[in-house]
Amino acid sequence: MTTAEKPALLTPLTLRGVELPNRMVLSPMQTYMAGTDGQATDWHFQHLARFATGGFGAVMTEALMVTPEGRNTYGDLGLWEDAQIAPLARIARFMKSAGAVPAAQLHHAGPKASRQRPWDGRGPLVEADAAARGETAWRPVAAWNDSTVEGWHIPRTLEIDEIREIVKAFGAAAARAVEAGFEFIDIHSAHGYLLHSFLSPVSNYRQDAYGGDLHGRMRFSLEVAEAVRANLPDEVPLVFRLSCVDWRPDLDDRTDGWTIEDTLTLSAALRERGVDMIDCSSGGIRAASSGTDFLLKRQKLQRGHQVPYAARIRQDLEMPTMAVGVIIDGPQAEEILQQGSADLIAIGREALVDPHWALNAAGAVLGAQDWDRWPSSYGWWLRMREDIGIAG
Repeated sequence: MTTAEKPALLTPLTLRGVELPNRMVLSPMQTYMAGTDGQATDWHFQHLARFATGGFGAVMTEALMVTPEGRNTYGDLGLWEDAQIAPLARIARFMKSAGAVPAAQLHHAGPKASRQRPWDGRGPLVEADAAARGETAWRPVAAWNDSTVEGWHIPRTLEIDEIREIVKAFGAAAARAVEAGFEFIDIHSAHGYLLHSFLSPVSNYRQDAYGGDLHGRMRFSLEVAEAVRANLPDEVPLVFRLSCVDWRPDLDDRTDGWTIEDTLTLSAALRERGVDMIDCSSGGIRAASSGTDFLLKRQKLQRGHQVPYAARIRQDLEMPTMAVGVIIDGPQAEEILQQGSADLIAIGREALVDPHWALNAAGAVLGAQDWDRWPSSYGWWLRMREDIGIAG
């Protein structure tokens, strides 16, 4: 790369009427720190503000639950009522003032709801949680009343009228997200949560309009996409996070369960309904989560192990994709973009280690830090420090 060339990582991307200043996105990460009734607090402000000043082109909130019953834990943020708008709007305003596109993810945990925060045990809520913290268990809902994870609450099968109410809840939450100032909306349909529980034949045994063949199992996700799109201005892009394959160890080499071919069919249908990009993850069906399970079992994940899914969708459908999962540094992210495997790079845990990951990634692909990219109150001092050097 010559000095005159601009790295792909630093090239703006326009989706509908929104321009991201670069290709780096902060991925949604649950912090389980919500205040009363799912409201954002100063914790969430400082947590997300540092990534906005850290150079990311877009910063996504953690998943915002569309109903109280859809929460993973009592610590989850929500957008199921108007009172939750104002604290999130404060965060969105700061993101935008720092140069990042304010983004929000909408979610319903479905069969994985009613559980403890990770540091309280990470299992289902039990009587001890009610006694210790007033966190009373509730019965989750899902495509089918079958235990998602051994030892967890057995969910209740959703009735069709209830499905329609949840579709409306997604649409209403989208309208609130726009009112709060978010300009990029992501729908979570992965990792064994509610929408994924309908998509996968591993967890959906229904024989009504929301089950059976692939098109029946897709119906819920498509209706959610339609409801959300209907509540967004035309200029606001809509993104869908999918587990592109189930890849359960007891399935046949990633070819059973939900497959990449199913993902291609669904993605094409989502595009027809106004979805602009696929956020490409994988796994999580009938597991406590996805990547977290590998960490807890001390299993190593390969760098960029989900990038091939983003590449396949982009190649076969000519549809924009976002790559996520074990993307560690700037050169790796740049290579993914240069190879045409994705349009955006989402970063999660690496950003927890380094909130300035995006700025440092830019420096790595440029070959030197461009201090003008940093907040001026930081860049001035850091440039001086570099110019002076450190005595050895």
